[in-house]
Amino acid sequence: QVQLVESGGGLVQAGGSLRLSCAASGRTFSRSAMGWFRQAPGKEREFVAAISWSGGSTDYADSVKGRFTIYRDNAKNTLYLQMNSLKPEDTAVYYCAVDKQTGGPSYYSSRAAAYEYWGQGIQVTVSS
Repeated sequence: QVQLVESGGGLVQAGGSLRLSCAASGRTFSRSAMGWFRQAPGKEREFVAAISWSGGSTDYADSVKGRFTIYRDNAKNTLYLQMNSLKPEDTAVYYCAVDKQTGGPSYYSSRAAAYEYWGQGIQVTVSS
Protein backbone atom coordinates (compact mmCIF):
# COMPACT_ATOMS: atom_id res chain seq x y z
CA GLN A 1 0.00 0.00 0.00
CA VAL A 2 1.42 3.31 -1.08
CA GLN A 3 1.58 6.01 1.58
CA LEU A 4 2.80 9.58 1.51
CA VAL A 5 3.13 11.21 4.92
CA GLU A 6 3.86 14.93 5.25
CA SER A 7 5.49 16.45 8.31
CA GLY A 8 7.09 19.72 9.39
CA GLY A 9 4.10 22.03 9.18
CA GLY A 10 2.86 24.32 11.91
CA LEU A 11 2.49 27.95 12.95
CA VAL A 12 5.19 30.48 12.11
CA GLN A 13 5.45 34.26 12.04
CA ALA A 14 5.74 36.14 8.78
CA GLY A 15 9.34 36.13 7.60
CA GLY A 16 10.02 32.79 9.23
CA SER A 17 10.92 29.43 7.75
CA LEU A 18 9.61 25.88 7.72
CA ARG A 19 10.77 22.69 6.06
CA LEU A 20 8.15 20.21 4.94
CA SER A 21 9.02 16.56 4.46
CA CYS A 22 7.11 13.87 2.60
CA ALA A 23 8.06 10.30 3.41
CA ALA A 24 6.96 7.74 0.86
CA SER A 25 6.42 4.07 1.61
CA GLY A 26 4.97 1.05 -0.13
CA ARG A 27 7.15 1.36 -3.21
CA THR A 28 10.14 3.33 -4.40
CA PHE A 29 9.55 6.61 -6.21
CA SER A 30 13.11 7.15 -7.31
CA ARG A 31 12.00 7.20 -10.95
CA SER A 32 8.89 9.35 -10.45
CA ALA A 33 8.54 13.11 -10.61
CA MET A 34 7.05 14.58 -7.46
CA GLY A 35 5.44 17.82 -6.46
CA TRP A 36 3.92 20.02 -3.79
CA PHE A 37 0.49 21.61 -3.98
CA ARG A 38 -1.48 23.69 -1.49
CA GLN A 39 -5.06 24.62 -0.79
CA ALA A 40 -6.16 27.64 1.20
CA PRO A 41 -9.65 27.90 2.73
CA GLY A 42 -12.23 28.72 0.08
CA LYS A 43 -9.72 28.33 -2.74
CA GLU A 44 -8.85 25.63 -5.23
CA ARG A 45 -5.78 23.46 -4.87
CA GLU A 46 -2.82 25.15 -6.55
CA PHE A 47 0.61 24.11 -7.75
CA VAL A 48 3.57 25.09 -5.59
CA ALA A 49 6.64 23.23 -6.87
CA ALA A 50 7.69 20.15 -8.84
CA ILE A 51 10.88 18.15 -9.27
CA SER A 52 12.04 15.52 -11.74
CA TRP A 53 13.07 12.09 -10.48
CA SER A 54 16.71 12.96 -11.01
CA GLY A 55 16.34 16.13 -8.97
CA GLY A 56 18.00 18.05 -11.77
CA SER A 57 14.90 19.89 -12.97
CA THR A 58 12.51 21.92 -10.86
CA ASP A 59 9.62 24.31 -11.34
CA TYR A 60 7.91 26.77 -9.04
CA ALA A 61 4.76 28.83 -8.93
CA ASP A 62 5.54 32.51 -9.45
CA SER A 63 4.22 33.27 -5.97
CA VAL A 64 6.93 31.19 -4.28
CA LYS A 65 9.92 31.61 -6.62
CA GLY A 66 13.02 32.74 -4.78
CA ARG A 67 11.52 31.79 -1.39
CA PHE A 68 10.79 28.05 -1.64
CA THR A 69 13.12 25.23 -2.64
CA ILE A 70 12.03 21.71 -3.56
CA TYR A 71 14.51 18.84 -3.33
CA ARG A 72 14.52 15.11 -2.80
CA ASP A 73 16.57 12.28 -1.33
CA ASN A 74 15.85 9.19 -3.40
CA ALA A 75 17.85 6.98 -1.06
CA LYS A 76 15.40 7.91 1.71
CA ASN A 77 12.35 8.00 -0.58
CA THR A 78 11.66 11.47 0.79
CA LEU A 79 10.63 14.78 -0.76
CA TYR A 80 11.26 18.16 0.87
CA LEU A 81 10.07 21.73 0.58
CA GLN A 82 12.17 24.41 2.25
CA MET A 83 10.03 27.50 2.75
CA ASN A 84 11.73 30.78 3.64
CA SER A 85 10.45 34.36 4.00
CA LEU A 86 6.98 33.03 4.64
CA LYS A 87 4.00 35.33 4.12
CA PRO A 88 0.46 35.16 5.53
CA GLU A 89 -0.76 34.32 2.02
CA ASP A 90 1.26 31.09 2.19
CA THR A 91 -1.20 29.81 4.79
CA ALA A 92 -2.74 26.62 3.44
CA VAL A 93 -2.83 22.85 3.67
CA TYR A 94 0.18 21.54 1.79
CA TYR A 95 0.10 18.23 -0.10
CA CYS A 96 2.90 16.18 -1.62
CA ALA A 97 2.17 14.06 -4.66
CA VAL A 98 3.76 11.50 -6.97
CA ASP A 99 3.39 11.67 -10.75
CA LYS A 100 1.52 8.93 -12.64
CA GLN A 101 4.14 8.28 -15.24
CA THR A 102 7.80 7.42 -15.27
CA GLY A 103 9.18 10.19 -17.39
CA GLY A 104 12.69 11.15 -18.40
CA PRO A 105 15.24 12.59 -15.98
CA SER A 106 14.06 16.14 -16.75
CA TYR A 107 10.32 15.49 -16.65
CA TYR A 108 7.98 17.10 -14.15
CA SER A 109 4.45 18.51 -14.25
CA SER A 110 2.65 21.44 -12.65
CA ARG A 111 -0.78 19.92 -13.36
CA ALA A 112 -2.59 18.22 -10.48
CA ALA A 113 -4.18 15.79 -12.95
CA ALA A 114 -0.74 14.36 -13.72
CA TYR A 115 -0.32 13.09 -10.17
CA GLU A 116 -1.44 9.69 -8.96
CA TYR A 117 -0.63 9.47 -5.25
CA TRP A 118 -1.32 12.19 -2.70
CA GLY A 119 -0.47 12.70 0.95
CA GLN A 120 -3.11 13.56 3.52
CA GLY A 121 -1.94 17.16 3.74
CA ILE A 122 -0.37 19.24 6.47
CA GLN A 123 -1.35 22.65 7.78
CA VAL A 124 0.98 25.62 7.44
CA THR A 125 -0.16 28.82 9.12
CA VAL A 126 1.76 32.09 8.80
CA SER A 127 0.77 34.84 11.19
CA SER A 128 1.25 38.52 10.39
